[in-house]
Amino acid sequence: MKKKIVSIVICSAMAAAMLAGCGSSSSSTDTASTTADTTAAAAETTAAAETTDAAAAETSAATEETTETAADLNYSGEIKVWVADAVVDFTKEQIANFQAQYPGLADATFTVEAVGEGDAASNMITDVEAGADIYGFAQDQLARLVAAGALEPLADNYAAEVTANNDEGSVAAATVGDSIYAYPMTSDNGYFLYYDKSVISDPSDLDTILSDCESAGKYFYMDIANGWYIPSFFFATGCNITYDTDADGNFTGSDINVNGAEGMVALKEVIKMASSSAFQNGSSAGDANSEKIAAIVDGTWDSATVQQLFGDNYACAKLPSFTGSDGKTYQMSGFSGYKLLGEKPQEDEDKLAVCDALADYLTSEDVQLARYEAVSWGPSNTNAQQSDEVKADAALTALNDQMQYDIPQGQYPNSYWDLAAAIGSDINSGTLTSSTSDDDLQAALDTLQSNLEGAINE
Repeated sequence: MKKKIVSIVICSAMAAAMLAGCGSSSSSTDTASTTADTTAAAAETTAAAETTDAAAAETSAATEETTETAADLNYSGEIKVWVADAVVDFTKEQIANFQAQYPGLADATFTVEAVGEGDAASNMITDVEAGADIYGFAQDQLARLVAAGALEPLADNYAAEVTANNDEGSVAAATVGDSIYAYPMTSDNGYFLYYDKSVISDPSDLDTILSDCESAGKYFYMDIANGWYIPSFFFATGCNITYDTDADGNFTGSDINVNGAEGMVALKEVIKMASSSAFQNGSSAGDANSEKIAAIVDGTWDSATVQQLFGDNYACAKLPSFTGSDGKTYQMSGFSGYKLLGEKPQEDEDKLAVCDALADYLTSEDVQLARYEAVSWGPSNTNAQQSDEVKADAALTALNDQMQYDIPQGQYPNSYWDLAAAIGSDINSGTLTSSTSDDDLQAALDTLQSNLEGAINE
């Protein structure tokens, strides 16, 4: 259904120079040799210049062809776009700018609706035909969307542009098999530590954070009854929780080892943390007890709320390390994630061309920077990441520091999230405590292992 665009292959040409020169004397031979070498070098230089000119001409032609294709956009129907509520107004403004560039789209109707990244994927899978033409989603939904036929793979020219302009993690997050299925929109879907620097003396150590909070009568927030946050302990100690998919997005296997010695160290640390009087389960800085928060594991989406909460004492850092029950020190890990923009398959080639161009525009360097300025979403575009404003952002800096320890969030079965959260819920409910025997803790880990392995069959 997709109109394939033939990529231009630039071929290099080689020129050969015929050398001639005879002489009876040594001097004459040397002179002839030097002359021949000079002639050959000149010939090669000329050939190289001609090759460069040819390449430049072909590149220019390709650019002109792309420009002409864009200029020929012509469509008068409706295009529906789903984005998170926080960026609805921003997206409407950007689409108006896009539409104004193309006379052939003057009669097109662009409808922007507020549908969150998680809901968008579920809605698309339920009814692809009734779903949006372009929609934002979290990268962990990619395999499900591909398997459901809800994503159009990018044409070669757009795939090459995405690869060249975005960081490796976001490109990998948009890829299934050998095909790129979405446009990276952000590289900021991870978590780190926000803290009140008037309370927390050392944000790099979990025990110190808890002790400082206890002494000040303050809280440390982290959502351990959540399949996204609790793996930060298991990844830290060396556990694996990953799943394999085929080229069609179907789950085919897993690499999971949470019930070994590493998992026991991780589980005991979570229980130890939860036993602190300072611990509160949660990940929202807008919680009812927010005035008592001194540290919270959270993401960039809450930066404005936390800044208001901590005022001049606002600070950010990577996640802390902890000393495990085995006496070793472990750096907390976590998931690094991305927001992507996808397109559903289209029968109408004109509509598909507009969707391609619009999705590309909405994830371009300039729009990613504008989106950061509007709602603080961190860019995936590498040039945008180097802007002074982005580099000065304390939350994004902390996230980038943390990402070097994180596990890129690949594809996870939909049932994984509740299954992984269950062991944290057992800790919160008091089913698993510091008094629980090692045998019972091992049984809990064995159940977790079995459940996570079986998630691909749900």
